[in-house]
Amino acid sequence: MTTDPNQIRSLISAILAELPDTDSESGPTTAGEVDIDTIAQRLEEAHDVLVIALESVEKG
Repeated sequence: MTTDPNQIRSLISAILAELPDTDSESGPTTAGEVDIDTIAQRLEEAHDVLVIALESVEKG
């Protein structure tokens, strides 16, 4: 895992870009239209990247 902040930011941005749009111009989507499992999976993936990056920095 890289410890370069710019690469980590880019990776997190790419993961979060895959989140479904939950707020459109016509207003927020209804709960039935949002795939909560997809959102949870992407957020967990972003969290894991941050945890691994932090562990890499702590190890030196």
